[in-house]
Amino acid sequence: MITKTAVNFKTINRLAIPATISGIAEPLLSITDTAIVGNIPIDGLESLAAVGIVGSFLSMLIWVLGQTRSAISAIISQYLGANKLEEVANLPAQAIGLNITLSFLILGSTFFLSEEIFSLFEAKGKILEFSVSYYSIRVWGFPLTLFTFAIFGIFRGLQNTFYPMLVAIIGAVLNIVLDFVLVYGIEGVLDPLYLEGAAWASLIAQMVMAILAFVLLNVKTKISLKFQLPFNKELKSLIFMALNLFVRTLALNLALMLAVREATALGDEFIGAHTIAINIWLFSAFFIDGYSGAGNSMGGRLLGAKDYNGLWTLAKKINWYGFIVSIVLLVLGFLLYEPLGRLFSKDATVLNAFYAIFYLVLIGFPMNAVAFLFDGMFKGMGEMKYLRNLLLGATLLGFVPTLYLGLHFGLGLHAIWLAFLVWMFFRSAPLVWKFRRKFRPLLQNQ
Repeated sequence: MITKTAVNFKTINRLAIPATISGIAEPLLSITDTAIVGNIPIDGLESLAAVGIVGSFLSMLIWVLGQTRSAISAIISQYLGANKLEEVANLPAQAIGLNITLSFLILGSTFFLSEEIFSLFEAKGKILEFSVSYYSIRVWGFPLTLFTFAIFGIFRGLQNTFYPMLVAIIGAVLNIVLDFVLVYGIEGVLDPLYLEGAAWASLIAQMVMAILAFVLLNVKTKISLKFQLPFNKELKSLIFMALNLFVRTLALNLALMLAVREATALGDEFIGAHTIAINIWLFSAFFIDGYSGAGNSMGGRLLGAKDYNGLWTLAKKINWYGFIVSIVLLVLGFLLYEPLGRLFSKDATVLNAFYAIFYLVLIGFPMNAVAFLFDGMFKGMGEMKYLRNLLLGATLLGFVPTLYLGLHFGLGLHAIWLAFLVWMFFRSAPLVWKFRRKFRPLLQNQ
């Protein structure tokens, strides 16, 4: 017998609030590095630029392979909704094993080509040197983060976002403490490591998070990470979901990489300003993504139970809650317009460039909320092919033309952030249309 899932403020926020906290773990690591590195007394501007370039590249790698998390969550939540969870008990171990193998292949291939890779981002001289040095340490956290994210996906599919939140809090606090200790040093005890100290702080935090996630999965669930044959019947579906999300994430990261490349080409102060802006943008995205996580978990379960009325109610409620959160973030951003900039850098040229475009970052928050919330629901429902096609269109027909038209007309950093606004519109509107078109007719039959 399938039990109806309650769709109300309590059940949504029981998932959304912990998901919000755990979701900001990775951007918080990057934001911490950005704020602390931007205030390094020696070569602070070059260090900030290196963190921005490497952070964007690592985010691309993590997001490309980290999509297995969404695929695992979607399948587990749907089987949970149908009361058939035992049929996919061995799937997570098989999926994670495949993912980690790929991560080490990518790590090995990029480690020895890091100078060539960051040269493609227009990094030169000291910025290129710092980027290579920073990446050579941070990259070892790549498989650890993928492993942690995959376990977070298992918990999310099981409708549990509390334990990922716990792991994320510990990792974030540890990273902040280690950042201050390793970057600035302790007088008479430890010499400042500056940029490399920030890289080591992140790596150690990622290692601790992976260990904690593994322990909690073993202690608190019946899901085993022991690899067992034969291959699960859903492994093929998971791989195709992950491949669709892989292509989708390549399109997503094409936009992010082009933005970094063009900001770097504009000059050191512009890549510094863009680094601050994109970190705030990502932080807000993952903050709003808590409700997306709730939509992901509950959407898959409701679809598995064929509860279309519940699914429709869920869409309305999480969008309303997410919109409120986005407006609060927008207002706070305008109230703290100048202090936020000074938090990341004291360089006047960087701050001037940042303040000139920060309003574009802020006004996009409500539209971002719609895109992220429906994105989460569509992932939970297994609609990966549609998400793939949508991102390809938004990037190639929206972001890229807007970016290069803006640069052609001399808009500089404004061109990049106007392109982000167009990109997010192309990502949000079709999701609303598709959801209404697919599920409104099903309500009449229930």
